[in-house]
Amino acid sequence: EALTGWWSGSLALLSDAAHMLTDSSALGLAAGAAWLARRPPRARHSYGLVRAEVMAALFNSLLMLVLIGFIVHEAIDRFGTPREIKGHAVIGVAVIGLAINLIVAWVLSRGEHTLNSRAALLHVLGDALGSVAAIVAGVVIVTTGWSPIDPLLSLLVAVLILVSALRLLQEVVHVLMEGVPGHIRLKDVGRDLATLDGVLRVHDLHVWTLASGTIALSAHLEIRNLDEWPAILTAARQLMDSQHGID
Repeated sequence: EALTGWWSGSLALLSDAAHMLTDSSALGLAAGAAWLARRPPRARHSYGLVRAEVMAALFNSLLMLVLIGFIVHEAIDRFGTPREIKGHAVIGVAVIGLAINLIVAWVLSRGEHTLNSRAALLHVLGDALGSVAAIVAGVVIVTTGWSPIDPLLSLLVAVLILVSALRLLQEVVHVLMEGVPGHIRLKDVGRDLATLDGVLRVHDLHVWTLASGTIALSAHLEIRNLDEWPAILTAARQLMDSQHGID
């Protein structure tokens, strides 16, 4: 897509390629970060490298913002100085891109329905919409010769990337600021811990995300009898894992 977009002069096709690049790089960075996260803790990184995924997501979101800036700059420039665009080449490659995205969406829809798979499906559908925009631009140029449709639709793709980038950046900042995961209510966690047999009070309760799917908790539990602590700790761990997904 990128090569054909450059050769044909289509910014819409280049924008769609950039959109797919950001999603592909997100998956690649996540895979690399998952590999790093499995490495054991060391003297310089006593918690291990589980936060590598968060850093990868931060890098990817910033890369997306840079690409948006490039697309918007080029689109504004082309409104003033339209370029000749090879519409048939744009349509052909965009149709191939759309077909690939629809196949991937079909595969994802038939797989396990997790938060990650649903997020991936939304990304793929967004990519498919970008391919549709490129196809529309090619068709309009071939049938009418109206070239401003190309930068106009590339701005639409830039908006799609911006929505994804801001959502991802918001999640990354929340994790880096040690925020409580969105699906967990701190009051409910504290109440459940306080209802454990032998627990008198719960203080200094903190819940935060280490990495995607890995949630940590620390708390001070006042107990009636110190001899009961091993049993209380086991019960607390089981309760937090089963009720709140905190392992």
